[in-house]
Amino acid sequence: MEDTKRKVSNRLKRSEGQIRGVLKMLDEDKSCRDIVVQLSAIRSSIDRAIGVVVAENLIDCIEEESITQEDRDEKIKEAIDLVIKK
Repeated sequence: MEDTKRKVSNRLKRSEGQIRGVLKMLDEDKSCRDIVVQLSAIRSSIDRAIGVVVAENLIDCIEEESITQEDRDEKIKEAIDLVIKK
């Protein structure tokens, strides 16, 4: 779990730095294209952080021996719904 926290924290810190960079770009009147490229990178970084959280939580849940197959299936569906926004 500590490894997951570290991974997510590092990704979010990287995203935070990217956001600061975009704010600076706005102040410097950088091109719309460059700003959108950076915003897309931030979105990807956040999506990866979400993926790490969901995947690690799902692994922990599935490895739990006391959980029923029905509960496992529900947790898997829940994880998919978190990642894939309808």
